[in-house]
Amino acid sequence: MSVQNKKLSPDQQESLLSVLEKRFENNMNRHKNIKWDQVLSKLKNNPEKLWTLDEMERTEGEPDVVAYDEKTNEYIFFDCSAESPKGRRSLCYDHEALEKRKENKPKDSALNLASEMGLKILNEEEYRELQKLGKFDTKTSSWIATPDTIRKLGGAIFADFRYDTIFIYHNGAESYYAARGFRGSVRI
Repeated sequence: MSVQNKKLSPDQQESLLSVLEKRFENNMNRHKNIKWDQVLSKLKNNPEKLWTLDEMERTEGEPDVVAYDEKTNEYIFFDCSAESPKGRRSLCYDHEALEKRKENKPKDSALNLASEMGLKILNEEEYRELQKLGKFDTKTSSWIATPDTIRKLGGAIFADFRYDTIFIYHNGAESYYAARGFRGSVRI
């Protein structure tokens, strides 16, 4: 079933919208000059995106509005949980890396799961923008979108925040750790 065919029941929608509104109101520094009523209108007109946001919430990503793109008339949600989402850890980077593991394979890869959820994994620029909104990944790390030049050589990159600094590191794409997940974004 594609993401477009996945929908929440009316009760699930109301429950999710309540959680998102409360988070929006409690974190106004993340979305200055954005009004909840305008976000709510977009959300109600995009039920397939509500399903994606619910998946973000279910995996403990704590999605929140972080920007509005005037060119595309879209609100941008990022995972804003303090640490890399608990329900999305212990994953290698992508499907190719998952297939290369012969022993002790993780349950999935970050890119596979992101695609199933209807998410785009954060890139380095987006990760740096997220860190302007608070301190994230102070004890965990998150895979971020890896340039093809690095990936073709077998590597993948991840990021975290330590010593008041954003660090971008590399690892073999087939590696996985209990404290490394991924953060995603969705546009509505």
